[in-house]
Amino acid sequence: MEIISEKDNQIKVEEKNGLNGLLALERPAAIPDPDYKIVLRWRNIIAFIIMHTFTIISFFYLPKLWTTYVYQLLLAGGIGFGTTVGSHRLFTHKSYKANTFLRYLLIYFQTMAGQEPIYRWVRDHRVHHKYTDTNADPHNSNRGFFFAHMGWLCCKKHPDVVKFGNKIDMSDLANDKVIQFQRKIYTLASILFSLVIPIIITMSFGEDWWRAMNFNILRYTIGLHFVWLVNSGAHYWGTRPYEKDISASDSLLVSWLALGEGFHNYHHIFPWDYRTSETKAYWFNLSTLFIDIFSKLGLAHDLKSASDDMIRARVLRSGDGSHKYSKMAKDDVEKVLDNNNLTTKKDHDWFWGWDDAEMTEDDKKDVVISNPSEEEQH
Repeated sequence: MEIISEKDNQIKVEEKNGLNGLLALERPAAIPDPDYKIVLRWRNIIAFIIMHTFTIISFFYLPKLWTTYVYQLLLAGGIGFGTTVGSHRLFTHKSYKANTFLRYLLIYFQTMAGQEPIYRWVRDHRVHHKYTDTNADPHNSNRGFFFAHMGWLCCKKHPDVVKFGNKIDMSDLANDKVIQFQRKIYTLASILFSLVIPIIITMSFGEDWWRAMNFNILRYTIGLHFVWLVNSGAHYWGTRPYEKDISASDSLLVSWLALGEGFHNYHHIFPWDYRTSETKAYWFNLSTLFIDIFSKLGLAHDLKSASDDMIRARVLRSGDGSHKYSKMAKDDVEKVLDNNNLTTKKDHDWFWGWDDAEMTEDDKKDVVISNPSEEEQH
């Protein structure tokens, strides 16, 4: 994958004429120029130092009661699903639809995660998909593992993140009154739901306040690092079965730790697929199990997934050779290439999700929709 600096990018633009030059201007460079100055966000840096200090301390004051461990494990699961099933697969990529109860439940879980409001989380993630590994990507992996993991939260965003982020369609959430209400109260609500109330509940079991506080911080810190691994580890470790020329990779380790979010090469090619992977093993994708259960209960509908033909066509066209389809007989490969028009899809058409303006009806025609709602059936 070629890495182009801002200055080199501008030179290439100047070498072009007309529309091509205008289009090139709209694609951010892959890395900042050497003279770009990073502005640190000291509030976040100090918070991270304090958080990790208490995390280390917590190992010397582990809970004495088994109920504390059970409660914190259940809490971590709910919070994790609030991020993976809520912020990510539902609100960012619109890979399925949820009824009112499930939406409110996921919003509550996401607030407990103590990350950032759903609106801001979604905007950053949509621009990440649209401009992956460029200056417009909030956690651009070209800037190093630490930057992609948590360094991006320790400094102000590159101007391109703001510039191109403002072009991302956020009208769905901008017009959602519940999402906007959560956005207004998020700081106070997240502190209350992610730390204060869990500490009080842990103390109600009979745990002393010091152990209760430290173990809650430990759970919070580990949860953040598991989420951050999707931005870092899943762009450095693993295979690229569907697109070999992007950094996003499929990592079983990250998938296991992040409730199924580590099949990142697949996810960047099919961001609107509610499964985020092909795997049928729920053990590596508990978030898909969560959605499937709620679908069976009638609370989740329009579950979108890539058809086998779509997957096979992409693997044969641009995969790294690690997928089983890459080992198909030559005659089978030629048959797929001849009959599946998806093999001619342009590489630069990166979608953030189902309602991306650049996603055409032709792009959607082979998508499988499970448990369709009445609206979808008509």
